[in-house]
Amino acid sequence: MAQQRIDPNAAIIELGQIKFGETDLSGVLTQVSELARRTIPGAEEVSVTLLKQEGAHTAAFSGEMALRLDELQYEFDHGPCLDAARGATVVSVREMAQEARWPEWAARAVQDGALSSLSIGFPIQETVLGALNIYGIAPGAFDDDAVTLAQTFAGYAAVALANAHLYDTTVTLAAQMQSAMQSRAVIEQAKGIIMGERRCTPDEAFAVLAKVSQDSNRKLRDVAAALVERAARPASPKRDRGDAGSLP
Repeated sequence: MAQQRIDPNAAIIELGQIKFGETDLSGVLTQVSELARRTIPGAEEVSVTLLKQEGAHTAAFSGEMALRLDELQYEFDHGPCLDAARGATVVSVREMAQEARWPEWAARAVQDGALSSLSIGFPIQETVLGALNIYGIAPGAFDDDAVTLAQTFAGYAAVALANAHLYDTTVTLAAQMQSAMQSRAVIEQAKGIIMGERRCTPDEAFAVLAKVSQDSNRKLRDVAAALVERAARPASPKRDRGDAGSLP
């Protein structure tokens, strides 16, 4: 496909200007793969492999060929992108038709039109490894200068990905903490209601909530929220306000 090449320095600057609050990790990975495709000479299609404890998957790709060849490697459990990710190293395939390390995969790659490839491994964080996979449609598509440029690009990309992963983790943790604080607040409210109605201690009030939660197979927070909601409703003549035993 015809590609509009961009200056490597401009691509690196663009990587550094990614605003993590305006995109997610998937968006960052997509930008990385597209920038690499437009920056590295010989690149026809590009993908990003992420390798986690549960296995490998392609998190972003610029074309269907890259996705197919990545997934074929995961199926075989070997191939250049997996070796690069696992070893945080550079794996180059200059002549796909003559590749002997993964002959079955290489034969399929030739059938798909990928006659050379270059995979650059990089760490994202302790439990996540990755690789930038670059596929060429000509033999020997990536000379020494292209390999050096790809390594430099992957180094900057690894920093962007690590920062994106940290941002996503921090946002998720903040949301979890906020939810936990909200849960604690409603539980404390419910305890106060029970203490007022039963004239009991905080521990005894919590025990009442815990028992209802267990008996009704509902989360403690849901039981507490239902009690607080019930207490906030206007009193009616038929409502017995002196007994918290009939918790909702």
